[in-house]
Amino acid sequence: MAFELIDLFPDQDYRFHLTLRRGDLPAFFATQDPAALAERRRWLSEDPSRYALGTPDSADLIDEFECTVDTWRQNRGPALSPSAPVEVPARLQRLGTALEPDFLLLAKDPLGEFRLRAGVVCFPSWWALAEKIGLTLDRIHGVVPELNPSLGPTIGQFLAKLKPGAPYERSNWGLAATPELNLHPALGRPRLSTPLSLERTFLRIEDQILATLPETGGILFGIALRVIPLRNVLDNPAIRPGFHRAVRTMPAPLVAYKGLGSILPELMAASAR
Repeated sequence: MAFELIDLFPDQDYRFHLTLRRGDLPAFFATQDPAALAERRRWLSEDPSRYALGTPDSADLIDEFECTVDTWRQNRGPALSPSAPVEVPARLQRLGTALEPDFLLLAKDPLGEFRLRAGVVCFPSWWALAEKIGLTLDRIHGVVPELNPSLGPTIGQFLAKLKPGAPYERSNWGLAATPELNLHPALGRPRLSTPLSLERTFLRIEDQILATLPETGGILFGIALRVIPLRNVLDNPAIRPGFHRAVRTMPAPLVAYKGLGSILPELMAASAR
């Protein structure tokens, strides 16, 4: 079940926190919005190498994920596990067109650090899968100001202790100047700018799930996207104070990273009313 907006915006100062609750893995990947699936298939057809990537050593992870998905789907569609050898990119594309959430597969390297081995990300929030594949979590998170010092060790410890059959969910948020799902940097989508228009500003929520794959010991990281008009947040008196406090107390480097710098005064004024 997705986190409610009131959970995302408690009336407290902004901070990095690993707020987790037990999740339901089959339910998370069972969502089947026809429009979102059609768009995924479009991107994977137009430019598969941009949205579906795997390292040469990712086959075992993909094997296990395919088999796991087949157990969820049962008789609802053809099996995703190939009956004959299929190359990694084609297998990822097939998974990506069958599942609505994006997904990443990570595995430990010889030093015990989790590295991103494979994934399908059709709806990124201003990042490119090609720039992350093969990297450790520390390097992936290194672009987010203050994240590694605040949560890096906690994330590593959590993943190391994550047990098969016990997935956990969390959510995070950002703002965008478009309701488009795919914000890949190469597409040149509009960025937030002044003057602030509430009609053209959207809350972008990533609902995430983390689970251990029992055979390989890999980590499955799912990302389901929600896009909500910001006005819906600001018109809700139960949510608006928490949103206002979050943007008011957000560290300056993170404000810049999230692209809020130019609109921050207007955003604070609009959410303070």
